[in-house]
Amino acid sequence: MKTQRERSSRRMDWLVFNLRWLVLIAAGLVVMSTRESSTGTVAITLLAVTGLYNIGLTVLEFVEFGHRYFVWGLLAGDFVLALSLFATTGGSASPLIWMGLLPGLTAALRHRQRVGMGVIIAFTLLQAVIIVFTEGFTGLIPLATTAVILWPLTFGASVVGQRLQDLLRAAAQKEQQARDDQVQLLRKQARAIYEMASTVSATLDYRKVLDAALNIGSLPAESKHASVYPSVVSAVLFFDEDQLHVASARRFPPVDHRVVCPGREGVLGQVIRTSESAVISDPVNDPELQQFVAFRGCRSLMALPLRAGFETHGVVLFGHARVDFFDQDQRAFLEAVVNHAVTALQNAQLYRNLNDEKERLVEVQEEAQKKLARDLHDGPTQNVAALAMRANFVRRLMERDQKAASEELFKMEDLARRTAKEIRHMLFTLRPLVLESQGLVAALKQLAEKMHETHGQNVVIEAEPDIEDKLEMNQKGVLFYIAEEAVGNARKHAQAEHIWMRIKTQRDVLVLEIQDDGVGFNVGAVQANYDKRGSLGMVNMRERAELLNGAVKIDSTEGRGTRITILVPLSESAAVR
Repeated sequence: MKTQRERSSRRMDWLVFNLRWLVLIAAGLVVMSTRESSTGTVAITLLAVTGLYNIGLTVLEFVEFGHRYFVWGLLAGDFVLALSLFATTGGSASPLIWMGLLPGLTAALRHRQRVGMGVIIAFTLLQAVIIVFTEGFTGLIPLATTAVILWPLTFGASVVGQRLQDLLRAAAQKEQQARDDQVQLLRKQARAIYEMASTVSATLDYRKVLDAALNIGSLPAESKHASVYPSVVSAVLFFDEDQLHVASARRFPPVDHRVVCPGREGVLGQVIRTSESAVISDPVNDPELQQFVAFRGCRSLMALPLRAGFETHGVVLFGHARVDFFDQDQRAFLEAVVNHAVTALQNAQLYRNLNDEKERLVEVQEEAQKKLARDLHDGPTQNVAALAMRANFVRRLMERDQKAASEELFKMEDLARRTAKEIRHMLFTLRPLVLESQGLVAALKQLAEKMHETHGQNVVIEAEPDIEDKLEMNQKGVLFYIAEEAVGNARKHAQAEHIWMRIKTQRDVLVLEIQDDGVGFNVGAVQANYDKRGSLGMVNMRERAELLNGAVKIDSTEGRGTRITILVPLSESAAVR
């Protein structure tokens, strides 16, 4: 990495190169205007060589080749070339007697004052020696006249050069400080993002993450004109009853915490509709944000949506007094911060959904246990009690009438067989092994057979070919239990002669229909009083269908039977529809 001195030296070198080109161009114009063709030809040749030399030095300067020794070599080359031009163009009568300006300016601007004056004095002395040996002392008069002009000019150039070097060094120092501040800010932001990610992974309380987001959002203001402008004003607005309320804020007066926004106009409405962040100037003119006192001192504001999945929970606002505060870097940083807050919202929502699902599964299990207890009580338990009473009756009857006792034993045998069938039917509905081995259609057919054997109920199965290939195992299990619940309800309450179960697909939606020709019922009246009933059959069906992102539709008319339709999406697009 370059030091501040190196950066300022590079800038001074480019200034020297530009001045050298001006001197060389001026020398070329002077030589071309001379009348002595032989002298002019030699001078132009030397100037061409000097130009190529200057181009080469420019390339070396651009690639930063050997900078420490390069500047002294540059000075020596200028000295030799300028002296050669003077000597070959006529000595004291040379139109280039002033060429000492080339090394003089190089030394005065690039080095210290004494170096510049030393170079111009040494150059003048060498010119004097050449004149004395070639022309005599009479040629020193033009040289003296030139020296009177060049020496003060070189001195002034050295003063200006020193001042320029100080200014360039100060500018380089300021740039370095700005770079250091930017690096420090980036480190703080990276550390803040890391800490926020740790907070997201360590807690399910999204409000803690939102508070951390507001605190981190103030980081950019700590290094950007912190002494001139106030800190960032920020707030989190959450939806509650279709209105945006202040959930948390920084540098908000108490009156602003009571402000409620509809979220339909201005930047709030734009962010909620597009689900993209937006930056505005003068939020005091915004139709909804103008209610906030805290934003009246802000000249720029950034709004970011809190959107998790397909639901927008609210908006995060950051305001500042600088109109250009939210540049591209700050926008990217704040968007990263809010994205972590959105992740926390999603985690909290998933955790809440998981808890709800867990509670619903527990309720379904409890209802299944209650149903089993009711079925055992209404069926096998009563039958076993009846068997015990009849066994006692037969024991006494055998002492008086063995023929009647034999007939009673036949009745007991029939009751025992029916009880065994009911128990096997209950075991089948609890865990139908055929569902795992042969699939849903086979399980429904076996359910129909057992309903006929056990209860004498006619159940007809109509299944679309290859329906099994479109279903996963968990879907088959849930659909079977829904069908068993619906058929059981129809058998108990509908007084139906026939029950039909139809399973098919419509586009990418599975349709399961359970229809009977029973007495029917008033759907609205039954659902209105369902919480007062002991059975929760329809609730169970709906909750099981929701496990598959499905829905249950019940159509019934008194005297015309009932039809229950279960719709289960087989793809994500169908679930959205």
